Amino acid sequence: MAAGPVTGHVSPEQLQIVTQVLSSSPWNYLWVVLLGFMGGTLSGFIGSGGAFLMTPGMMNLGVPGVMAVGANITHKFGKAMMGSKKHGELGHVDKKLAVFVLTTALLGIKLAVWVNGYFFHHLGKAGSSLYVSLFFIITLSLIGGSMLKDALRTARGGDVGPSKALLKLSSKLRIPPMINFPVAGVKISLWTILIVGTAVGYMAGTIGVGGFIGVPAMIYVFGVPTVVAAGTELFLAMFMGAWGAFNYALAGFVDLRLTFLLYAGSLVGIYIGAIGTSLVKELYIRMVTSILILLCCLSRAFAVPDYLHKLHLIQLSDKAAAWFEMASKISLFASGGVATFLIIYWTFKGHFEKQRLVKKYGLVESIKVPSGA
Repeated sequence: MAAGPVTGHVSPEQLQIVTQVLSSSPWNYLWVVLLGFMGGTLSGFIGSGGAFLMTPGMMNLGVPGVMAVGANITHKFGKAMMGSKKHGELGHVDKKLAVFVLTTALLGIKLAVWVNGYFFHHLGKAGSSLYVSLFFIITLSLIGGSMLKDALRTARGGDVGPSKALLKLSSKLRIPPMINFPVAGVKISLWTILIVGTAVGYMAGTIGVGGFIGVPAMIYVFGVPTVVAAGTELFLAMFMGAWGAFNYALAGFVDLRLTFLLYAGSLVGIYIGAIGTSLVKELYIRMVTSILILLCCLSRAFAVPDYLHKLHLIQLSDKAAAWFEMASKISLFASGGVATFLIIYWTFKGHFEKQRLVKKYGLVESIKVPSGA
């Protein structure tokens, strides 16, 4: 593809890409809705947007990486707006902290959009997807591996929750000016906030996943209480999603058909997943999340050789290219499907067990019965 402007330019071919993907098979509409449902279920269950499943899933269907991220970050905006409103009513949002993080997060998103656009316009669809895939594999392998390690430590009877090593380190780096945040109850160096904000914004803008480093960073770098970190991240995600959607749309990388198809599935999935959080042990939540993240990374790894082949960096036979493409699709949709099934199964099992105990012992409805054991 000939090089063109990175933003502000939409070619006729660019406008037709998603049309070609969706029209290539009527089933692709259903697959995108299914991705939204699986991502929504995970979002309600683990408190994340499920982008680590939806972004690569759309890429598996043939959507360029930059357009998959554009659709997902636009979709994320609406969900974050609903979630942040509820957390705000409960007093779980530190708006002062959000504003400080947001200042550099917006710059990080803008930079990510420019870089994504650069790869698309200079290396085409395969170059864009290769860049997003490699970034996805590197960052989420580290996050998923760390989550799995912490979950296994907890399962063996160790400390509950992730390591506090980062919090101990950041507490020693008290470089002035120090900013006080009353709602979160912490005092943080301005420079630490700016660095974390840039990282969160760049990651959100590159692969549509920001909360996976935003929430842990607030908890284990800033020392913010978990519930305030979750509420503040959703408040941040609302503005980051709007800014990301605006910039991706300006560059011609947002197709509203994809966004609405994602919503069609995710709004149902979120409701089911949210119910599951009160019925399933936290350890199971963390285990499912970490394993699914790593399987999504494996799916992206299967797709990389095909992108390299299309960029003429390696040579693959047509049979080998088709095998890698199929392995990527199967590993992603199968892992996402199994994880969604387990969440629904544990949720209904916990619900019926709770109802059984209520009828047998006359217990109040607020009883919480962990399932999946």
